Amino acid sequence: MRELSKRASTLGTENAFVVLGEVAGLVAEGREITSFCIGQPDFPTPDNICMAGIRAIADGHHGYTPSPGIQPLREAVANYFSRTRGVSITADDVVCGSGGKPFIGYTILSTTDYGAGHEVIYPNPGFPIYQSQIVANGAVPVPIHLRESNGFVFDLDDLERKLNANTRLLILCSPQNPTGSVISRADLEGIAKLLENYPDVWVYSDEVYSGLVYDGAFESIAAVDGMLERTVIADTASKTFAMTGWRIGYAANRALSPAFTRWVTNTDSCPAHPNQWAVVEALNGSQAAPEKMRDVFAKRRDHIVDGLNQLDGMSCQKPGGAFYVWPNVTETCRMTGIANSEELRKRLLHEAGVAVLADIHFGTKVEGDGEHIRFSYASSLEDIDSGLQKIADFIRKNRK
Repeated sequence: MRELSKRASTLGTENAFVVLGEVAGLVAEGREITSFCIGQPDFPTPDNICMAGIRAIADGHHGYTPSPGIQPLREAVANYFSRTRGVSITADDVVCGSGGKPFIGYTILSTTDYGAGHEVIYPNPGFPIYQSQIVANGAVPVPIHLRESNGFVFDLDDLERKLNANTRLLILCSPQNPTGSVISRADLEGIAKLLENYPDVWVYSDEVYSGLVYDGAFESIAAVDGMLERTVIADTASKTFAMTGWRIGYAANRALSPAFTRWVTNTDSCPAHPNQWAVVEALNGSQAAPEKMRDVFAKRRDHIVDGLNQLDGMSCQKPGGAFYVWPNVTETCRMTGIANSEELRKRLLHEAGVAVLADIHFGTKVEGDGEHIRFSYASSLEDIDSGLQKIADFIRKNRK
């Protein structure tokens, strides 16, 4: 029988979509599932953005566009990055694509060579596509651990130990998926200081949750002195503007934008034409709707953190951004006789009707940090209360 390539057969995935499929199957069987597994705003795309997309279709914007995107969108992204990051970005620096994920791969492809031993440092736990794309594109994955004792922000001494002559790319994510942690300005400056000794290292700054920071202002490493030229600023319309299905992302770096443009030409040709016009409106139009969404998410964050900390055996830090919490469930597993977070996840789904993700869906376990699960609080307060009550009942029923 014909075989798949090793690259295809070992390609990683994003388990949120795998669990979502499990949830859909149970719902089809008539089960009532409270789902916290998918990182998707539960708000509709704001009306002004939808109308801009409809107008684009009515106006005949149906054909190919230049690979990096239409000029009005590239200008809108440049202005948006400039005013929200405190940096100077031009339209020529910007490339638009079909969501944010392609730019992870484009950056790895543009800064490392296959099989050359080039290393990419990335956060663990972290967005699983980082490691998947590093391996698939022939670079060497080097995880840097996010420990609970350090607020799920990596230690600068650890980063210093991992940097070497083979390092070509450092991936940052702030606010972070899955922990919701936010890298402080002081730590960003510390990272920049370490990189002064490694001029060949690029930075991929994954800022897709930049519009969802609850305590203070968003900070980008691109705004630190000397970092703009070597940093890829990556963002999407998905989270901030509740546009996950519109599939428009954007990245900015003056030196890499020509390479990104060629990668887009080689893969998607261009982003969806009418959707680009919708994002022009998202970036240039009223920000009232995304600001309201952020305020609602902040209330939900406080609510779910308080609720989780009242459950037997769970402890949960309050994250600074995104819409995820990452509670420690080590004691919950012990008191119920459950081996680990993945077994707990499965039993919560099938016995309690609550869908979450386990820490192993976001990388390797961090030694000494115990067991964790991820909740997305892109859910109503009523669903949060319902889910927490189901978990409380499960713990009470199964307590040894």
